[in-house]
Amino acid sequence: MKIISKGTGVDPDFGYVRIDSYNEETTKKIAEHYYSILKLLGEDTNREGLEKTPSRVAKAMQFMTKGYNTDPAEIIKSALFKEDYSEMVIVKDIDLYSMCEHHMLPFYGKAHVAYIPNGYITGLSKIARVVEAYSRRLQVQERLTMQIRDTIHETLKPLGVAVVIEAAHMCMRIRGIQKQNSVTSTSAFTGAFNNAKTREEFIHLIGSKLI
Repeated sequence: MKIISKGTGVDPDFGYVRIDSYNEETTKKIAEHYYSILKLLGEDTNREGLEKTPSRVAKAMQFMTKGYNTDPAEIIKSALFKEDYSEMVIVKDIDLYSMCEHHMLPFYGKAHVAYIPNGYITGLSKIARVVEAYSRRLQVQERLTMQIRDTIHETLKPLGVAVVIEAAHMCMRIRGIQKQNSVTSTSAFTGAFNNAKTREEFIHLIGSKLI
């Protein structure tokens, strides 16, 4: 697979460089399909605003589904540290962007993840990277929640894992039922978090402003 990385959009005053990483052959093939889609929608694909749209969308789709190229379990394994700590570790308000597999429209929100160590901890950024790896795929929120939980549980082997996701779905907001303020919440727990008291503590903490 040939991956192209290009630095573009250089601004000499601010030093801004946009980096695009994509597979050149895949981009070409996807762009051809989007060119056909635009034609089928009745658009003039030769007008200035649309000339490069198929290629732009092809690159954007590769970015938004880049999680397929990442092994979330390896993310956790890359930063395992032996530590005698057995209290709750919470990483909350993790920004999450994904695409609904039913309509290929975005859903976005926050993920809150906790675990109780059992001899090992992992780098805090690795929790957010696991969320990113699974969310950058075609998804449903229910499966996404369980995938994050299961990967942390199976790889880190803690006393328990808790995952809560709150997200807004564009397939509900801009089409279909068109309910603008709807938010979907999903949760998944293992081990110690199946205990009502521990779970309630977690729910309380993710709703608190501690800093």
